[in-house]
Amino acid sequence: MVGPYRIVGRLASGGMGWVYLGRSASGRALAVKVVRPEFAADAEFRLRFAREVDAARAVSGAFTAAVVDADTQGDPPWLATLYVPGPSLAEAVRADGPLTESAVRLMAAGLVEALQAIHAAGVVHRDLKPANVLLAEDGPRVIDFGISLFGAAANTITQVGTVMGTPPFMSPEQFRGEVAKQASDVFSLGAVLAFAATGVAPFGSGVGVMYRIIHERPALDGVPEALRPLLERCLAKSPQDRPGLAELLDDVLPRETAPEAPEPEPAPDPAWPPPAVAEGIRVRTDDLNARNHSRGSVMSVPSCLLLHAQTLLDAGLTDRMVAEAVGRGGF
Repeated sequence: MVGPYRIVGRLASGGMGWVYLGRSASGRALAVKVVRPEFAADAEFRLRFAREVDAARAVSGAFTAAVVDADTQGDPPWLATLYVPGPSLAEAVRADGPLTESAVRLMAAGLVEALQAIHAAGVVHRDLKPANVLLAEDGPRVIDFGISLFGAAANTITQVGTVMGTPPFMSPEQFRGEVAKQASDVFSLGAVLAFAATGVAPFGSGVGVMYRIIHERPALDGVPEALRPLLERCLAKSPQDRPGLAELLDDVLPRETAPEAPEPEPAPDPAWPPPAVAEGIRVRTDDLNARNHSRGSVMSVPSCLLLHAQTLLDAGLTDRMVAEAVGRGGF
């Protein structure tokens, strides 16, 4: 149990904690983010986590995952949001390759609306990247406000020498340690859309990515020609040269003009969700339904042992220590 929620599986893990699939007493599926013990003991990290919760709660919109519950003073601290049974953009592209132009445009429209809701709440996300974009049946969802700026903090400069974000999707001003305002999220959006269309970040990754983002043009050769001008504007070096979100929405989904003569009814466009994404959603939904309708314990004992062992490994313990813990029934 985490708070009042029963844990039925593990969704992901990262440097700061784990994300579990949880279930409320009524059966509602939730994504429960739990902070690692070593960070939970850090008062400064707890404050940062509380700010993440405040930022996530402040945002409402069709394309973000709503906060359901949280305990920032818990041991460990945790945050519960609605569960989105779909893969991340990073997973989808890694498994099935780049999205079609139609799918990229539809996803872009959803991400623009998500950023509009985020910015309207006084939040700057600062970490928009493929792993933080979930692909749901009715559009994308932006998640993870772990390094977002909210309220008064949104107008302050990051502590000198501190660079926060995911390098291939960070804006030039983030690398320079300047104030990351709304235009910074627009830059990251351009990089995310380029990744969705090509399978690679527009400035690459690894050594030299900071220099390329600050000084060089993005590599957009694989982006559909009709999308390139839009992404080039999003990826402008100067924040003032990037388009606003309302303008972006018009460009992503241009208004259609009535044809001069009647034309045959076009076939339905199966752009969203992409077929592979739809299959991933179906598999996740079937698994969730199976868990919801199971009787007794929600996981078999082998699953519990495997989950516990993987959790211990994530915490940096050795195989021998994990085996001893599981052998003692220490879970």
